[in-house]
Amino acid sequence: MDRPVVDPDIRRAWTTPSATYGDPAAFERQRERVFARSWQWVADADRVKAPGHVLPFTLLEGCLDEPLVLACGEDGRTRCLSNVCTHRGALVVEGEGHVHALRCRYHGRKFGLDGRFASMPEFEGAEGFPCASDDLPALPLERFGPLWFSALDPAVSFAEWIEPVRARTAFLPWERAVFDASTAREYYLDAHWALYVDNYLEEFHIPYVHGGSLQGLDYGAYHTECFDHGNLQIGVGREGEPALDLPADHPNAGTRVAALYFWLFPSTMLNVYPWGLSLNVIEPLGPSRTRVRFRPYVWDASRRAGVGGDLHRVEMEDEEIVESVQRGVRSRLYDRGRFSPRREVGTHHFHVLLERALG
Repeated sequence: MDRPVVDPDIRRAWTTPSATYGDPAAFERQRERVFARSWQWVADADRVKAPGHVLPFTLLEGCLDEPLVLACGEDGRTRCLSNVCTHRGALVVEGEGHVHALRCRYHGRKFGLDGRFASMPEFEGAEGFPCASDDLPALPLERFGPLWFSALDPAVSFAEWIEPVRARTAFLPWERAVFDASTAREYYLDAHWALYVDNYLEEFHIPYVHGGSLQGLDYGAYHTECFDHGNLQIGVGREGEPALDLPADHPNAGTRVAALYFWLFPSTMLNVYPWGLSLNVIEPLGPSRTRVRFRPYVWDASRRAGVGGDLHRVEMEDEEIVESVQRGVRSRLYDRGRFSPRREVGTHHFHVLLERALG
């Protein structure tokens, strides 16, 4: 068996080759082997609730570009369906609204709100029709707190993927989390998506890049824990920093935890603060172009201060350094670097998982 490019022992490991961050062929492999097989945020759970409500959307626009639709059936269940007619490939639902059935306006093929084929004009005499392939394909739709997630062909179950977050945050009032559109933002970076993840996962840059904006963190106590499909950075706060009210049986009980930074492979970031959740959705747009969505969900606005109080400033600092690295890894004189065994545990873990997913 070939030796892995990224050694699983961080003490010996070198980073993934620089071609990972810019080669078009590498990006194509990442799109099909990583993103087409991963869980992704698709909508807020309260967006589609009433029977007949349909919401068309594109899964990872600019990357996967898969047309999908959320549809709430008469049974009150919301489903994630393909939005492509099984007759000639036209889009079925072209706008959000309330309907009794899904009908393609191209040739009139009709589907139930559960995606099942209902009727089709002018098909008398067609043999073996209809069959299962005439139904709209359905994707899994899973909920965590205020969020819906789906996947085209998930490599792991949702339960396994999300379990470390559920276990560590079960004490939080997820039922009170309300989306705050006034502070939601979208950012566009001239950098590869994996460089953004690299930066998010390594502790090393905090005192250098965020010396002012994250000065409320105790860098000496800051550390990373890894699990099968992601990892967790535990942001310990200095004296006086707003902190999570941890129950006595919590693994971090007795520690002033200012933030729990969860990363789930490949690109979902769930940042938990005393005031609520900041969801970071990382969306590849090309080998050197990335969209980042910041979506805040608040359960206690009075505690919106400290290390989670000015996320825009932190993002601007991160963007500058990530775009600088993108220019650097294009150099003919650079290919790979080493990891700090103390401070780059998360980034090393990401590189190992990425190599495993790419085969």
